[in-house]
Amino acid sequence: MTARLRRRIGFEIELMAPRGASRRSLADDLAARCGGRVRPVWHRDSEPSLVPGLGKFLNLTLGFAVDRPDGSPLCTLVDDITLLDGLDQRTPARPGWYRVLSDEPRLLSLLAEQCDPAGQLETVLDGAASLWGTKPERIGDVFRLDDPDGGTIALAAPAGSERERPCEIVTPPLAAGHAEALEELLGPARELGFTVPSEAAVHLHFDGASFRGPLALANVIRLFAGWREPLRALLQTNPACRRLAPLPGPLVAATAGRPGWDELRAAAKEGGLTKFFDINLTQLFAEHPIRDTIEIRILPGAIETAQIVDRAALVELLLERCLFSSSLPEPDPDPAEAVEQLMHFAAEALARR
Repeated sequence: MTARLRRRIGFEIELMAPRGASRRSLADDLAARCGGRVRPVWHRDSEPSLVPGLGKFLNLTLGFAVDRPDGSPLCTLVDDITLLDGLDQRTPARPGWYRVLSDEPRLLSLLAEQCDPAGQLETVLDGAASLWGTKPERIGDVFRLDDPDGGTIALAAPAGSERERPCEIVTPPLAAGHAEALEELLGPARELGFTVPSEAAVHLHFDGASFRGPLALANVIRLFAGWREPLRALLQTNPACRRLAPLPGPLVAATAGRPGWDELRAAAKEGGLTKFFDINLTQLFAEHPIRDTIEIRILPGAIETAQIVDRAALVELLLERCLFSSSLPEPDPDPAEAVEQLMHFAAEALARR
């Protein structure tokens, strides 16, 4: 029997389309089943740059929002650049698949507003170009937009190497009926032949309000730092998953005793906290959060609803244990015993409901 979830949770589920299909294939299928519609949207991401002196490129890649007939969101399907295994790097871009690249976050935000994701590669930069009074220049199969002084603003390039196949399903926050809502998405994905990539993960976004108290947040940090290995063993974290890391040392050290919120915020800044740790706490410390959540990033990939919901229910209980007034203890040195302790914490939280 699948567990029942109680908290509002947003899910991100990484899948791979079969060869010859794409995330657009799933979007069209889902829209047809519910009588809704598909809207092309931009998805923002970053990747290491091969250009000397430039640390990373910022990307706009093609995603697809699926809306129900009343306009409410069903899901969004986007790329995830960490999914690489099994993609044919020699495959040229399919018609209509491209990306927009820049090296400055504010420019990328402007490009997202001015460039139409439903447009074509040849014209996608035209809207942004009008702001500078210039025209994009074609160089081979790439279009480059420069400012009047010759500084490059953006590139639009074909998205080859089967980049249309990675498909991260992003749900809106689900307050009830989690299993039913996920099966509405995953059932069709399985029917279309979508699979779980070797590097895949499932991410959970829990509302952050409950964890804004310093004691609760300190417990969350203790759970994901001090109990890191038992927690990953219990949840069966995918060892091939990219962009995971232990929480930064200064933030972990700050949980000694009873730290205040300002101490934790300062330690997060000192430790260089980003979203790419086992748990993403950045939105708790943001002055203007994009979404007020904490993001659990260590669940393994899955396409079966029961597996996702059962693991999410366990995480939900462990997070509720972090809300107790008592601090989390240190784990038992024996790995098996430490996993049993985690299960005991979950049982304690369940008994308090």
